[in-house]
Formats: sequence, C-alpha cells, structure tokens
Amino acid sequence: MGLFSAIAQAWTVQRAIRDIARYDRATRAPLKTQHQFLFDQLQRERETAFGRDHRFADIRNLSDFRRQVPVQRYEDLEPYIERVKQGETSALFHQQRVRMFALTSGTTQSRKFIPVTDRVLDNYRRIWTAWGLLAYQPNPALFRHGRLTFVSDWDEFRTPTDIPCGSISGYTAHLQNWVVRKGYVLPPESGKLHATEARRYLAWRLGLGRKIGSWMSPNPSTLVQLARYGSEHVEELLRDLHDGTLTSRFDWPEALRQVLRTALKPQPQRAKVLSQLVERTGQLLPRDVWPELQLLGCWTGGSMQSYLRSFPEYFGEIRIRDLGLIASEGRMTFPVADRTPAGVLEIVSGYYEFIPVDEIDAQQPTVLEAHELQAGRDYYILLTNASGLYRYHISDVVRCTGWHHATPLLEFLNKGSSISNITGEKLTEHQVVQSLTRTLAQAGRTIDTYSLAPCWDESAPYYGLFVEEPQPGEAAWPEDFAEQLDRQLCDANIEYASKRSSARLGRVVLKGLPTGYWAAWDQQRRAQRGGSVEQYKHPCLITDMEFHRQISENVQAAVR
Repeated sequence: MGLFSAIAQAWTVQRAIRDIARYDRATRAPLKTQHQFLFDQLQRERETAFGRDHRFADIRNLSDFRRQVPVQRYEDLEPYIERVKQGETSALFHQQRVRMFALTSGTTQSRKFIPVTDRVLDNYRRIWTAWGLLAYQPNPALFRHGRLTFVSDWDEFRTPTDIPCGSISGYTAHLQNWVVRKGYVLPPESGKLHATEARRYLAWRLGLGRKIGSWMSPNPSTLVQLARYGSEHVEELLRDLHDGTLTSRFDWPEALRQVLRTALKPQPQRAKVLSQLVERTGQLLPRDVWPELQLLGCWTGGSMQSYLRSFPEYFGEIRIRDLGLIASEGRMTFPVADRTPAGVLEIVSGYYEFIPVDEIDAQQPTVLEAHELQAGRDYYILLTNASGLYRYHISDVVRCTGWHHATPLLEFLNKGSSISNITGEKLTEHQVVQSLTRTLAQAGRTIDTYSLAPCWDESAPYYGLFVEEPQPGEAAWPEDFAEQLDRQLCDANIEYASKRSSARLGRVVLKGLPTGYWAAWDQQRRAQRGGSVEQYKHPCLITDMEFHRQISENVQAAVR
C-alpha cells in the first residue's frame, strides 16, 4: 500500500471510529436523540411548501407534529416530489441541492422517486463506512483485500431538469475517491451492465486475478447464484484469465471497456494454479479460489433465511453480517453483530414511530416512539428523514428482539402486504419462511427458490408449495414433506391451525415446476416492474388467488 493510500485509509478509519462512538453515545439516550433530529428537521424545512402546508412553524411538541402531519403514503408525498423533479426544490427542501433520485425496486408496485440531497449522501456514506469498520475489525486482513459488490446504475434516466435517477449505491460508488475504488473488484462503470449473466461473468473474470476478502450483496440469492457461476463456466473463465481477454459473448458498454483495457492482463500462472484446483476438486468454488474470503454481507432475515443454508457448500465456514434494514427510502437499522438479522435502530439520521401490527387498520392506532417498544412485539415502522419523508409508512413489519443500551434492536419480518388470508388465517411470509426452514432441516434438504400460494378448491381451498422438480440424480422430495410443512405452519399460526382442524383449509400440496421456471418468472417480473437484480426479492408467499390458475396455464403452454 502506497503512502498516500495508507494516509487516506487511516483518515477514513479514524472518521468511522468517531462516528461509531457518536452512535454509541446516542443509543444510550434515544428519546433525546430522536427529538433533537425531529425538531431540527422541522425547523430547517419550515419554509418549504410541505412545511408551510403542514404548519411546521406552529409545531412545539410531538402532539403538534402528529396532529399537523398525518401518516403519509408515497401517494401523499408524490405531488411534492413531482414538483422537485420539475426543478422546484423548495417543495421539500430549504436551500438544498437534489443530487439524484433513488429509485425503489418496484417489486410491489410502480417505482418511487426518493430525493437524495447532500445531507442524505453524507448520512449514507458515514453509516456504510461505520458498518464496514465494525464488520472488518475481527479480521483486519480484510482491509487489504478486494471487495466484491455489485454496483447498480445511478443514471438510468434523467428528470426534465437533468437530475439523474437510479441507484444511490451506484451514485456513491461513482463519487468515491481513488483509494476506495481500488478495493472494488467491479468498477463503478459496471453499473451500466444490466445483463445478469454478464455481471456474473465479469465478477468472476476480474475476481480470479486478485485476492478477495468479502462478498457483498443485499439479496443472498445473488451470492448463491454467483457462487455457482464459476463451476458452470470454468473453461471460458480460465481461458480468458490466461490470455488476458474478455469474452465476446456480451455487449460491453464503451465506458466499461475503457476501464477494463488497463485492468486485464494475461495471468497464465494464476490460470495454471486454478486449473490444477479444478482437476483435484472438479469444481471452481469461492471457498477454494479465495482462501482469504472471510466475510459475506447480505440480508439474513425475513424471506432471505432459506438461502443461507446453501452458503457452507460454496463458502465453507464463513462470517455473515446482515447489511441492515435499508431501502431507497433510507437506512433504518445498523447491525453490530454477525449472524443475526437484528440491528440497532439508526436513531441519528432519522426519526421513527411504530404502530403495533394488530392496530394498523384501527381508526386511532397506538403510535409509539423507539424507547416505548416491547421485546418480542411486531410493529409497522414510520420514518421521518432527510429525504423529505415525514411519518412515511413504508409497509415494513419489524420485530423488537431486544435492546442495545436503551435503543431497540429490530429484525425485519416482511412487507405488510405479504399476508395471505383465504379464510381468516392471516398467514405471513415470515411464518412461511420459518416453517419451511424447519421442515427442510428435518428432511436434510435445501431449496433455493420457492413460493407458497393459495389454491382454490370448492370443497377446501389450500396452499400449494411451488418448487422446481429435482434435477437428474437428485433425490425426490419425501412423500410426507408437504404434510410436515403443514404441521409447521399450524405451529407457527394458531389461526391456520384452527382453519385446518375445522377443514376450512386443506393440507399443503407440493406443486412441481419445470427446471428453470422460477428464474424465467423472476426475470419477467423484474422486467415488468423495474429495479436491479440485487434489489429484487423473490416472494416466498404469493397472495394472489389467480396465481395457481395462471402458473398452471403457463406450464401447460410450455409443455405444448
């Protein structure tokens, strides 16, 4: 490491240490910290159009705030955001520049535009740097090794006033200094590469030539699919590594080509070592290619847990750190420990309120502050932050799992819309994931992609578990697998158990799908709704009563 590089890294680390100390002090006094953020925000933005319309200047206490600003959906804020898109920044921000619009993934509805100002960017970068420092501390060698993380397009298109719209993570990568950029395996210019297979190829092609200490991607399915890619394309990858070339199978953006011209060099010795590895093992797996790989960063809660069972096969015994509850709308939690989806509520950069899950449809629900939560209870979260969001109902359900000092630890469970209710059972995606995880453990099986969906039957509607048929050489599903899953669902949800015992619901039925069906289905769904591959979450619970009929018709059409 050069002198200037070492100085820059030391400065970054020292700043992160100060930020962590500040966060830690704040978690000891959450009420004070939260009110300071809230009333500073209201004071700062009181002369904006939103601030005037909601009489920020008259707000003196929390009761005033809740009376003047009702709970907001995106549709409530959209008129103000549209004005910002047209250049009227003062609709939401006082004397601030909007640098870009972060686009949501669009997996539940049309994409949303979240304004990103300098305040938002500063918070975003500080928190990620602090997360990285805490995650890397147990393995200091990670600071020297490369980081494999996908970068999404920050400039998909522009507003009429020439403001870029895309991924905030891609934008921050674009702004990074040269010291930080050196650590990226994939250059920021790869954000313009939208073809999924091309991104996987490039990650392996560039990664094979260097030491990599960590892989990062929000969705663990992305890591599993990437881990498989090496063995599936070993000949092409090793040939290009040996020759210093890049496959011509993909259409590489010109800006990326220019960067890669200086990055790609023949590495015949490295190719020889890896060829010998393949001869010994018959595979090209991350755990063997990069023995220095010590950390995976991804979501570990909610519907993501099923993928984690596949990790040892590809990565061996490795540390896993949750990235936290983070969305285009803002970061909500800050994980401080490995192998847990729970993170500390990020009370420094936003103000949060909570509504108990069973009161969300009440005319006057209980609204709680962070310090008022109870361990073991589930809540909807409302956020107020520097993106111009106020009491924003993001539809995320979280569970309070405990406390870090006086600040709650929160675990993401599911989107509030991920509830299926054929006959009063109110089955949640979290319950489905939990039940299937236990059933798979009992059966000694793993599964990457599946969906549970309601199936209509005049005598007794039921749920179907839609999974792809086993590959040649793989064992068939145990005959009692669906029955075991059904029992786990009964244990997880007393209303489901009640409906089953009264025969209002039939037992779960296993529904086989052709190999590759889910990959094609997900690709089509992403294309329709927009968003990056890394943001996309395959639904483990589908609530649409028409899904069963539609999927049956699709499979029959494919067979014909």
